[in-house]
Amino acid sequence: MSKPGGPALQAQDILKILVLVSGNGTNLQALIDAEKAGRFGRGRISLVISDREDAYALTRARNAGIRSLAETPGPKLPGPERREALSGRILAQARAEGAGLIILAGFLSILQGDILEAYRNRIINIHPSLLPKYGGKGMYGERVHKAVLAAGEKESGCTVHLVDEGTDTGPILLQRRVPVLEGDDSESLAVRIHNEEHQAIVEAAVMMIERLTH
Repeated sequence: MSKPGGPALQAQDILKILVLVSGNGTNLQALIDAEKAGRFGRGRISLVISDREDAYALTRARNAGIRSLAETPGPKLPGPERREALSGRILAQARAEGAGLIILAGFLSILQGDILEAYRNRIINIHPSLLPKYGGKGMYGERVHKAVLAAGEKESGCTVHLVDEGTDTGPILLQRRVPVLEGDDSESLAVRIHNEEHQAIVEAAVMMIERLTH
């Protein structure tokens, strides 16, 4: 795997991790807990950025002593310009922090522009389906689970993948599967998948930290 974008690591350097969030932050909490348990080796979560000022994930970061801030999309800009402007501000923060890895942990904004090249193969995202099924524009949260149920799928799960210029199209790092049970609704299926997400995002983070520090 190539390593453009982040700072070059020396033998004992710490790999700084930027986590991007939008909501409650349970996946962020899983990452925080894994780091505290010593699973991240030379990796450290050094900054959390939310695209929503009221995201509880920011409180989780502060409670853990991690620097956090909000970078909200410009409401007056058209969609593509809004996404690129937000991505540019996040890139500036990542570079200023010296981040070597970016983790999207329930981040609903779509990254585009220079950040995708600057951090090529250093941005990972978790998605609540077994990609390539039920991914792409507009497929997030409850919409994914409703689509899975409507299609009569026998299993679902979550996927952690590298981020590229597409939406949910980057190379897959790992997947975790759950059965779709008789009587499931979108809420019950979501709960089961969330439990797998917490494990999957930690496993993928550990995988990336090892790749980028060896």
